[in-house]
Amino acid sequence: MERQARMRARTHEELLETIWRLSRQIIAITTKAGSGHPSSSLSEIDILTALYFGGVLRYDPEYPEWPDRDRFILSKGHGVPGLYAVLAEAGYFDPALLPTLRELGSPLEGHPNMRVLPGIEASTGSLGQGLSIGLGHALAARVDGRDYRVYVLIGDGEADEGQIWEAAMAAAKYRTDNLTAILDYNKYQQTGAVAEVMPSLAPVAEKWQAFGWHTVEIDGHDLTAILRAFDEARQRVGQPQIIIAHTLKGRGLSPFEQDETNRKHGVPLTPDEAEIALAELDRTFGRTSGGG
Repeated sequence: MERQARMRARTHEELLETIWRLSRQIIAITTKAGSGHPSSSLSEIDILTALYFGGVLRYDPEYPEWPDRDRFILSKGHGVPGLYAVLAEAGYFDPALLPTLRELGSPLEGHPNMRVLPGIEASTGSLGQGLSIGLGHALAARVDGRDYRVYVLIGDGEADEGQIWEAAMAAAKYRTDNLTAILDYNKYQQTGAVAEVMPSLAPVAEKWQAFGWHTVEIDGHDLTAILRAFDEARQRVGQPQIIIAHTLKGRGLSPFEQDETNRKHGVPLTPDEAEIALAELDRTFGRTSGGG
């Protein structure tokens, strides 16, 4: 059967609408669950929306195992509420499942599980492993003679892990130009600011360049910049690429910003905090509530 090469690219205005709705869903489902990582999901949601709905990723939700599909791997697996919202929007499963996040028996587990939910390419959560998995997929495409691309989203705290840098070295050595990493550089990890936990992570862009990667640095909440960076990555030959996306953990919403330690890493909002955050989202996007 002939498969569509890529899902229809939404317009800029449609993408903004999607980011708004999915951001509301992230807050709603994590607040209902009373657990999860809303701030880590909100920092990535513009990137995931552009990837899945901006004409970048090649996929078919009716055929999740399509051999020629592009692969997306969420290495920072705790950010999975954002990925769940995107996969439901893309048609991989019924959005009515979203409120079951972290409930006993629900396929929407606290970290992505490829055995229970279509659209999940790798079971992640043990940080540092996703880029190695993505490299394996990229090399498999070469062996199998397929032209799919592999995208891996990693966290900045996760970049403290040595396995990230082992994968970076190997990817450059084998010239895997079908591999694109995105660094969600939101500046906070579980125990505090990234710059305090591991100060030597900086300078980030220069390190990836030194490891042999084509490096692009952008505002991770600027749709135009995100889409331009993905386009630049696709055109690179003979070299893996990384997009260093400067983001806000919690997307700048005040209930997260008030936590100066780690922007509520792994802490859901209370119902009262969620109401404040949702109202701020509505004002930011110029929308009226009800898109939750």
